[in-house]
Amino acid sequence: MRVMHVASEVFPYSRSGGLGDVLGALPGVQARLGASVGVLSPWYAALDGQPTEVWRGEVPGVAGPVRVGELVQGGVRFLFLGLPEFQRPGLYHPDDVQRFCAFGRGVLPVLEALDAVPDVLHGHDWQAGLAVAHARLRGLPGAFTVHNLQYQGRWNLPEAASWTGLPGGMFTPEGLEFYGDLNLMKAGLVCAERVTTVSPQYAQEITTPEYGEGLEGVLLRLTLEHRLHGILNGLDQERWDPRTDPEVPRYADAGGKAAATAALRAEFGLDAAPILGVVSRLADQKGMDLLICALPELTRDWNVVVLGGGQPLLTAALDGWANHPRVVFESGMNEPLAHRIYAGAQAFAMPSRFEPCGLSQLIAMRYGTLPVVRETGGLVDTVPEDVGFRFAAATPDALAAACRQALTALGDRAGWQARVERAMTLDFSWDGPARHYLDLYGAVLNAERPAAPR
Repeated sequence: MRVMHVASEVFPYSRSGGLGDVLGALPGVQARLGASVGVLSPWYAALDGQPTEVWRGEVPGVAGPVRVGELVQGGVRFLFLGLPEFQRPGLYHPDDVQRFCAFGRGVLPVLEALDAVPDVLHGHDWQAGLAVAHARLRGLPGAFTVHNLQYQGRWNLPEAASWTGLPGGMFTPEGLEFYGDLNLMKAGLVCAERVTTVSPQYAQEITTPEYGEGLEGVLLRLTLEHRLHGILNGLDQERWDPRTDPEVPRYADAGGKAAATAALRAEFGLDAAPILGVVSRLADQKGMDLLICALPELTRDWNVVVLGGGQPLLTAALDGWANHPRVVFESGMNEPLAHRIYAGAQAFAMPSRFEPCGLSQLIAMRYGTLPVVRETGGLVDTVPEDVGFRFAAATPDALAAACRQALTALGDRAGWQARVERAMTLDFSWDGPARHYLDLYGAVLNAERPAAPR
């Protein structure tokens, strides 16, 4: 089976979050299972890696010369679509709807030019929605994964219609139109034969007004048509492995974790109180405002080490704790430090308002760090109650209460060690999810494909 993933980022070449991590891990496992797998993403100016240019030419409707670069790694063919729109620093910008419309229009023509048209095109999040729509027009079977429904790629019609290269019949309430806007997330939803989200719980939640971001009607219809599925994300267990991690004192079980904790404590001059770690985007979605409001109580019993960047108000609020002896805040992305926090903390806080899947709790458990999580999305699916600590309300008090529960459990040394051992033996490898996706592609290939609107 020939599969081509289309996404805006892929680790280690481009990454801003969990989407890049998924695209850096899932395709390689699918290749090991026997599929012929590629990934197509933008050729950013700041791409980490030097692709070999394998094609250059013109694409109808796309301004300027188009080029394609290639890297082959782990049995996966990584293709990078070079467009003038992506020759600037960084990954994402305010004009991204127009930029990713150009990207989406270029996907099928360059795959045809490279003789690389797959059996199934698998788009990821709104940035790939237009590529899925063009695949539908050409009769190419498509799958589409929602990694975060909050971000939808909206722009006002009719201006945005001219960017897409799609026929006018597709801009209707049953198609890509959404309250007078083009909606590229909706393009993927309505044009793919099968749609997935990154956890079973999130697949249920997004069919409700609370989590559906205005698209709950579309998603409920997909559920009733058996076209919406929740497939839990896996974890790259080679990249995140305390037995081989060069960033931390290496350990294989709960008994060896103490050295990592001691190293983190020494790195930041922390006292003997237990360590609560946080590695997160600083965003309302992640509940970072709840964490900040809870800090006066948390710091009575915990050292709190936070790594992350994002919303300026949340960054400023954490900066305000800079002189507190039990609070460490490191702004921005720092992967080596992230490894040290995952390994060295005893507990790990994720007070998310919603969480499609989450990778941080998977990493934390692999390192024997017990999650304190809100009961939502993939956090429900992945954090067993005999391992971590869950709370229902999105409030600072509920977070603080769960941390008190964790502190009490920490006082029972044998019980805590048993929780840590269970956490470290949980299987969150990509093998199961990768097989599930390959089965889903079979359903995509066998699905009826009605003609797209013209």
